[in-house]
Amino acid sequence: MLQLVNVGHKSLADYATIAARGLMDEIRRLAEPLRGVRVLELSATAFGGGVAEIQYTLVPLMQDAGLEVEWRIIHGAEEFFSVTKAIHNALQGSPRGLSEEERATFMRYQALNAAEIDVSAYDIVVVHDPQPVGVIAHAEKGSAKWVWRGHIDFSTPNPDVLEFLLPFLGHYDAAVFHLPEYVPRVAGLPPCYVWPPAIDPLAPKNMALSAEDAAYIVDQFGIDVRRPLLTQVSRFDPWKDPLGVIDAYRLVKRERPDVQLALVGSMAHDDPEGMEYWDQTVAYADNDPDIFILSNLNNVGSVEVNAFQVHSAAVIQKSIREGFGLTVAEALWKARPTVGGRVGGIVTQIEDGAGWLVESSEECAAACLEILADPAAARARALVGKEVVRRRFLTPRLLRDWLALFNRLLDTGVEGAELEAVAAVS
Repeated sequence: MLQLVNVGHKSLADYATIAARGLMDEIRRLAEPLRGVRVLELSATAFGGGVAEIQYTLVPLMQDAGLEVEWRIIHGAEEFFSVTKAIHNALQGSPRGLSEEERATFMRYQALNAAEIDVSAYDIVVVHDPQPVGVIAHAEKGSAKWVWRGHIDFSTPNPDVLEFLLPFLGHYDAAVFHLPEYVPRVAGLPPCYVWPPAIDPLAPKNMALSAEDAAYIVDQFGIDVRRPLLTQVSRFDPWKDPLGVIDAYRLVKRERPDVQLALVGSMAHDDPEGMEYWDQTVAYADNDPDIFILSNLNNVGSVEVNAFQVHSAAVIQKSIREGFGLTVAEALWKARPTVGGRVGGIVTQIEDGAGWLVESSEECAAACLEILADPAAARARALVGKEVVRRRFLTPRLLRDWLALFNRLLDTGVEGAELEAVAAVS
């Protein structure tokens, strides 16, 4: 059997005072016909990255709503994850395609993982991202409804790699994307739905943390808490552009020599390029004592990430490609001045004066200098962002969207108006 992830327990009642008005009533209405429905959530890893973080909240909340949900992790070795990383990059626009050998490796692991799944034990199977997308082609589909959830930026995919994946996607009953522009304009897709991901406001990474506690934590990593800190939280990945962040920091430092930079990330076993890009980032920092490059390998966990975000004068997410960028929502939820790349889902989050959108290291530096020059005005913009997150990007809203889709797929007769708001883009 595939590895089962222990997600612990969460209660919907704990979110009642945080969620938007009427949302909890809507969740209860949508959950009632789904009591006892058996759901399998299938993904590539249980740690590192936004998909895993979402699952640790969404799965136990679905369970609390009355569904019987399991989250399992596919088998994979380095040869497989090297291929899936190439697929990930290609779907975000890399021109590099797949060799015949790589395609064969991908297919071999799809069959291997499908053999470990008893589909008859589930009513709904939700498959996350490209790594397990082909499992459906090797499994006995049975009466279960299958949903594929894409979490990356598909706006300019490599056509050859997309063509390779399309036959798998055609087997699904539905597909879900973050943004309308991510839905490929090709034939052969199942009905497609659009809604953004969300953060858990009660998770250790996002729970309320005092400025004093945050300062105490970041001090343990050598940060001078008396001097301003810029922070980017992300995987070590060229799409996140940590080298461009270092360039921006160096421009800021010309005018503010007291500034410090923290690049805080995580290493996931499905990202074989992570350590290579970590090494590139360390080399690019060139032993600057005011640049701190940290990860889970340095005992940086969820609370530490929280502390870095809370303590920072500005939080940066200078991505050049981005599926959504939940680190932006995390920073805004903490009412921190936030600078993001003008790409993907970041644009959706930094709206109506909620932060700063930039397209270069020079623009990123200018935004950071503006924040450092007038912290009060920057804080006012961040508070606008916090309210945007409260309305649109917290987990209860994400749970509602999934429950609405499950009702539609199982034809329970209970519809969610919010599903219409993210209408199918077939």
